[in-house]
This record gives sequence, structure tokens and C-alpha cells, in this order.
Amino acid sequence: MKVVEPYIVVEKFDGIKIMKRIERACRTCYRSEGKITEDSYKKLLKNCITRGHESVLEHEKITVRMFCDIGVYKDLTRHRFASFSIESTRYCSYDKDKYGNEIKFINPSYIKDEKTYHVWEECMKEIEKKYMEMKELDAPTDMCRLILPHSTGAEVTMTANIREWKHILSLRTTKHVHPAVRQVMIPLLLKFKEEMPEIFGDVEYDTEFDKNDYAKLTMEEF
Repeated sequence: MKVVEPYIVVEKFDGIKIMKRIERACRTCYRSEGKITEDSYKKLLKNCITRGHESVLEHEKITVRMFCDIGVYKDLTRHRFASFSIESTRYCSYDKDKYGNEIKFINPSYIKDEKTYHVWEECMKEIEKKYMEMKELDAPTDMCRLILPHSTGAEVTMTANIREWKHILSLRTTKHVHPAVRQVMIPLLLKFKEEMPEIFGDVEYDTEFDKNDYAKLTMEEF
């Protein structure tokens, strides 16, 4: 058994270029391409968003890879206008060398009570033990997965257009959302706010969530 931290890898993108491409697409409606300047996208996007004309945001997309618990991706896959490729617990047999002969569980660092955390930890150890016993009895992987808990770590590749990302992040970063979801979604929102403030700047989130629990976020070429 291994307890690991969640993480997020965002495909490397240029927020300003994305917003400028959205501006150019939007100006098709008015044939006002001649009004494009170095920073004209700022006013145009603000006006579109203020008026609720957010369909233009669908012209651009971003892909993200996450290592999170099963409970997180169950919540995220409720969003219909996104594409998901998810580590399959039917086919990934965690008793193999490829997986280190162990099950990885996402650290619920938001469980602050030591006794409660200990109970969770002991439960995960027992689950891994029984999983391995089932494998030793030649139980197929898709049978063994029946005992895997929400805490099981899994990799997810998720792609959504900018409009859908804004919708998802506005819903999945509030105080009403499970802490494991906030743990990965708030850092993502903050990155988008930094790179594309004209689009994501007005999205509110749970500012009281412990920053020490934020999942690590990096950007890479996919």
C-alpha cells in the first residue's frame, strides 16, 4: 500500500493566444476583424461574458491530466460536454510489477483528526490485503475491483472547451463540493485565472480551503 498526493498536469498553453483566437472567431459575427488590436480582446471578451454570450468560448479547448481518487472523477464525469479517458480498474491489475505490486491511495489530507485518519489508513491496508488475496486465488481483475474504495488513486485525462471549463470550475470549487474535488479543482481554477483573467476572473471559489492541501500543478507539453 502506498499513500500518495494528488497532482494535476496541464497541457502547456498560452492564455493570451487562446483569448485572441476567441476574439477573432467572435468578430466573425460583426465582421469587425479590422478592429483587432494588441489588447482589444480584453474589452470584447468582457462584453461577451457580461451579456451571457459565452458560446464563443467553445472555440478553444484545454486538456488536463490528473492523478486523483476515484470519487473525484466520478463527480467530474457528470459533466457531459467534456471528454474523459480514465485508468481502468477492470484492466489495471495492481498486483503486477507495473503498479509496484501495491495499490495507491490518495492521501485525504483534509482529514485533520488523527484518530479518524488512522481508521481510514487501517481500512485501506485491509482492502489492499484482501485485494491481493483475491488475486492469489486467481480472481480476475474486474472481480477484484469490486472491493476498491473511492480513495483508490487513478489517472484521468480530461479535455473540455473553455466555456465548459468555466462552468465546471464555477461548480466544483465551492464550499458545497467534496474536499477531494476542491483539492484538485481550485489549483486548476487559480491557474486559469492567472493565464486568462478576462475569462475566469469572475469565477468565485472557496478561499478558505487550506492551501496546504492543494494538489501540485505543473504544465507540460502533451
